[in-house]
Amino acid sequence: MRNPSKLKTIYICQSCGHKSPRWLGKCPDCGEWNSMVEERIVDRKKPRSAGKASPTPLKEVDVTDEDRITTGMKEFDRVVGGGIVKGSVILVGGDPGIGKSTLLLQISEKIASQYKKVLYITGEESLKQIKLRAERLRINPQRIEILTETNLDLILDVLRQDIPYMTVIDSIQTTYTQDLESTPGSISQIRECAGALIGFAKQSGSPVFLVGHVTKDGSLAGPKVLEHMVDTVLYFEGEKSCLFRILRAVKNRFGSSNEIGVFQMEETGLLEVENPSILFLPEKAGEVSGSVVICCMEGTRPLLLELQALVSPSSYGTPQRVSSGVDYKRLALLLAILEKREGLSCTAFDVFVNVAGGVRIDEPAVDLGVVVALVSSLQEKPTKREWVVIGEVGLGGEVRAVSQIERRIKEAEKLGFKRCVIPHTNLKSLNQSFDIQTIGVKNVQETLNLILT
Repeated sequence: MRNPSKLKTIYICQSCGHKSPRWLGKCPDCGEWNSMVEERIVDRKKPRSAGKASPTPLKEVDVTDEDRITTGMKEFDRVVGGGIVKGSVILVGGDPGIGKSTLLLQISEKIASQYKKVLYITGEESLKQIKLRAERLRINPQRIEILTETNLDLILDVLRQDIPYMTVIDSIQTTYTQDLESTPGSISQIRECAGALIGFAKQSGSPVFLVGHVTKDGSLAGPKVLEHMVDTVLYFEGEKSCLFRILRAVKNRFGSSNEIGVFQMEETGLLEVENPSILFLPEKAGEVSGSVVICCMEGTRPLLLELQALVSPSSYGTPQRVSSGVDYKRLALLLAILEKREGLSCTAFDVFVNVAGGVRIDEPAVDLGVVVALVSSLQEKPTKREWVVIGEVGLGGEVRAVSQIERRIKEAEKLGFKRCVIPHTNLKSLNQSFDIQTIGVKNVQETLNLILT
C-alpha cells in the first residue's frame, strides 16, 4: 500500500499539460474548455547520480553519417531522410482507419526479411486480428513477433530479454505504467511511457515506432512535449473515400521536414506512387474555365496538380467562401487583391476552390494559379490545357519569385506541357535551357492578358 500522505491530486490539461490544484472549466494556458482531468501524482525521491559528467571538445566529435536502415519502400525512405536511423524514435499519427497499422506492418515485413527480428506490440487488437490483416496484406510472418500488452513494465522486460531489430508500439495512448495512478492516455502516462521507450531505443540502438491518435482538429492527442521528445513526427493524411494517402514529415532530426511520400490504398495494402503528378493531373478533355495546372514543391519533390475554381452568383445574403487544399485566409487575401488592384469584385459571388486529388498546399507559389482560375471562372474564359502557372502574388498585384524554379520547369517539361508561366525575376536567373517555352510575367494583369485572351 502506498502512503496516502505521498499521494497528491492535481488537475492537468490534456491539451497543453497545464497543472492546477483545482478543477477549472477553461484552461488558463491554452484556452481549451473541459480539458482539465484529475490525476494522482506520487512523490518519488529521485536517487542521486553516482556517475560523473564530462564534456567533449567539439573538435573531437565524430561527424560520420548516421547508420541508416533502408526499408525498401522508396516513398517511406524519402520521408524519413533516406532510411531509419538506428536508435531513433518515430511517432506516426493519423485519423482512425487511415492505414497507420497497415503501413507499419508492411515496413515490419520488409525490415524482418532483410535484417533480423521485428517485435510488433499492440494494445488495441488481438493476435487473430493482426494475423488476419497480415494474410490480407500477403505478409510473410517469418521473423515478425506479436505481443498484445499494454503494461510498460512487462513490455520493457520482453524488450530487454531479447532486443529486437525494430519495435512498433501500437499505440502509445494504450500503454501505461504502474508507477502512476492516472489512467492510460493521460498526459502523465503518455509522457512517462514515451520517456522510458526513448531511453530503451537510445541505449539499445533499436529503432522504435510509436503510433499516436489524433484529435478532432487533426493534431496528435496528448501533450506537445511528446512531439518534442521523439526524433521524427510523421502524419498519415488522406480521406477514407480516396485511394491516395500522403505521409508527411513535420519534424525530422535526421533529414528534411518538408518531404512527403504518396501511397495508393489497395486491397492488398499500400502501394508506392513514384510519380504522383501523373495521377493528380486533370483527365478532362478540352479546355474548361476555372481549371489551371500548377506546380508546388513538397520538400525536394515537384508536384503538378490541377487547381479548380468555381465562381457563381450567390443566392444568399452572405456569399460563401469554400476552399479545399488551399489555405482559406490565403484565398481571402487573393480575392482582396483582385478587387483592389484589378477591379474584379467577387462580393456578389460564391467562391469555391479545390485542389484535385485531396492534396493540401501550403506554399505561396500557387497564388498565381489560384488567381488565374478565379478570373477564368468569373469571366467564363477557359484556360489553355498545355500551360503551367507558377508564381507568388504580392499585395501590390506583382508576381514575385519562387524557389527551386528549375525543378518545377523540368517536371512540367517531363510531363509534356508546352508553356510555363513563371515570375519575370526567375526567368532572368535561369541557369539552363529547356525545351518547354518559359514566359516571364511581372504582375497579375500581364498574366491574365497572356493566358485568358
